[in-house]
Amino acid sequence: MEETVFSRTGAPNEDVLMGPAYGEDAAALRVGEQVLVASTDPITFAADRIGTLAVTIATNDIAACGATPRWIMPTLFVPEKSGATSAVTEESELDRIASQIDRAAHEIGAAIVGGHTEYADRAHPLVSTTCLGLANHYIPTGGADPGEEIVLTKSAAVEAGAILATDFEEPLAADLPEDVINAAAAGLDDTSVLPESVVLRERATAMHDPTEGGVLAGAIEMAVASGVSLELRREDVPLREAVAAVCREAEIDPLGTFGSGALLAAVPEGEGTEAVAGLESEGITVAVIGRVEASDEPGVRLDDVAFERAPTDEMYDLWE
Repeated sequence: MEETVFSRTGAPNEDVLMGPAYGEDAAALRVGEQVLVASTDPITFAADRIGTLAVTIATNDIAACGATPRWIMPTLFVPEKSGATSAVTEESELDRIASQIDRAAHEIGAAIVGGHTEYADRAHPLVSTTCLGLANHYIPTGGADPGEEIVLTKSAAVEAGAILATDFEEPLAADLPEDVINAAAAGLDDTSVLPESVVLRERATAMHDPTEGGVLAGAIEMAVASGVSLELRREDVPLREAVAAVCREAEIDPLGTFGSGALLAAVPEGEGTEAVAGLESEGITVAVIGRVEASDEPGVRLDDVAFERAPTDEMYDLWE
């Protein structure tokens, strides 16, 4: 990526505060007295609620930078069907995804201002969403300093648990109670990190929303982008019971799979307790899961195991 992507950024521009970089999910552009934050993110799995997650994932990248999501531009590739009922099937699929996108944008308070839609010869729908928002103060992924504390909101694997409970409901139902599966599926309505980002952006030095690869990958990206080591304790990472159950049934480590719904943040030393109290007063569960240490080899130490590179998300094998 350093050689083929990050080194090729077009013409220089003094208004670019943050361009393409490892671990940074959004660009930051100076516009007058404010900062315009922009991000693009694709999603191709999670077919049952792909429109909902497409909006959430893109707007989470904006929120994690301390900005408020304002404008959305989705690009939809809808599978082209064959047979006598193909037109009806395609229109129904498009209607389902577009309705999800509209509803999710309404809930977040963002306007859909453009985009692109076409049918394509592919097995699964694909939605790539560009989101833009405004911030008074841009917060990068790579802003963590030694001595700071690391907090995580909600739970690891909120998104993965919901995908498992919806896309893989039938095999899970053979061994898990319906109420457990329903509780995990409800995570789809709890994947936005906008509420906690509003609270944390007043004190956080770095924020990142764990997506592909989960909490572990997100922490590694923050560590490498910041040039530090994150020392994390697995037992301190919040994990919802229903999410733990579906991940266990699918033989997936909840710390190593899709993590939208949680927000990872570094806060100044001694402010972890205050950050937790502020979030809990808003009804948001959160925990201090580790601290930032100086290191010549940036990465994550999870208990006694060191990681310098993000592992492949464990859920991908389920779609093969």
